[in-house]
Amino acid sequence: MTTSPSTITMFGADWCRDCRRTKAQLDELGVPYTYVDLEAEPDAADVAREISGRTNIPVVVYPDATHHVEPSNDDVAAKLRELALI
Repeated sequence: MTTSPSTITMFGADWCRDCRRTKAQLDELGVPYTYVDLEAEPDAADVAREISGRTNIPVVVYPDATHHVEPSNDDVAAKLRELALI
């Protein structure tokens, strides 16, 4: 499992309220992203943990190689504006 440097990758799970919120925000904004379902791909949890240093989700990895863990909608929107994605 590798992340693409040219797109947003979000690691999450359907049972996670913050994951559903962040996924809905990206969908509503029309921002393309790759969703990694940690229930379907349990080994990807190790990748998310390696990126973030934490076990919390969602982990959102941006094209500039920065990331957020459990970001607020404002955090995500600010980063997307910084990257000129919205």
